[in-house]
Amino acid sequence: MTAQTDTQGSVTSVYKVSGMSCGHCEGSVSGEISGLPGVSSVTAVASTGEVTVVSAAPLDDEAVRAAVDEAGFELVGQA
Repeated sequence: MTAQTDTQGSVTSVYKVSGMSCGHCEGSVSGEISGLPGVSSVTAVASTGEVTVVSAAPLDDEAVRAAVDEAGFELVGQA
């Protein structure tokens, strides 16, 4: 995971997720991660396997991993 704090106090993190192949996959992953506390935006791209998350504070990697697992995919690391 990579994290970057922007000028408005939010944190942007990019994760690599394996197994996404379509828009439904993107929606499943986005929906689960969106449920984490402090998350304001999630963009999942199946073609690259990248999931970009904007949150109020850095997220716990294990919480993100659990959300991705719940969606049926695997968090594989940094993007």
